[in-house]
Amino acid sequence: MPATPHVERHFTATATVRDIVIGMADGLTVPFALAAGLTGATVSNAIVVTAGLAEIVAGSIAMGLGGYMAARTDQEHYAAERNRELQETVEMPEREADEVAGIFRGYGLQEAQIAPVVAAIRSDRERWVDFMMRFELGLELPNPARARQSALTIASSYIAGGLIPLSPYMALPTSATALQVSVWVTVAALFAFGFVKGRFTGVNPWRGGIRTVLIGGLAAAAAFAIARLIS
Repeated sequence: MPATPHVERHFTATATVRDIVIGMADGLTVPFALAAGLTGATVSNAIVVTAGLAEIVAGSIAMGLGGYMAARTDQEHYAAERNRELQETVEMPEREADEVAGIFRGYGLQEAQIAPVVAAIRSDRERWVDFMMRFELGLELPNPARARQSALTIASSYIAGGLIPLSPYMALPTSATALQVSVWVTVAALFAFGFVKGRFTGVNPWRGGIRTVLIGGLAAAAAFAIARLIS
């Protein structure tokens, strides 16, 4: 009987999911709070929609730039640490080799087993530095396209999230009715977002949906209360 091939299923797009979570969560809550606050000030739907769209544009740009700068900082940090490790392997090779050995000692290997492994690693300086970056410092080589991808993902997620609570104001004639619909639409969107995120990340989808509603709802309620207080 042929053996069934073993397939390991691991989710590896954690950075992308993090960007979507950041953009979508803010997009759902901030425009909702703005629209709700303006509704409390008894302004027309046209003003609510105009202000909401302006906020979505400004918020998506700001969030996207924040994601871009964060990713660029990761790249610069990695490059600086790698240069430092490279210099140390040139100036203090024995100490660096002992650090390699210490890593393997932590896994329970004996000195007789460690010595040839350390010799093999230090025979190639680039591989040696790569090893130290990963196992001593816990740093992975950032994707060069990460900054641009992060900015686009966060910005587009913010826009998608922001249009959800604003859409009732575009479709309904009165702001009071639109607010009621916007509340339920936002809650449903938060639950669906948390449910799907749970499916991708291995968390119980129902738990993820409920938790997202509670957290996002609390943030939206706090923002709404502040907006109403100011208005």
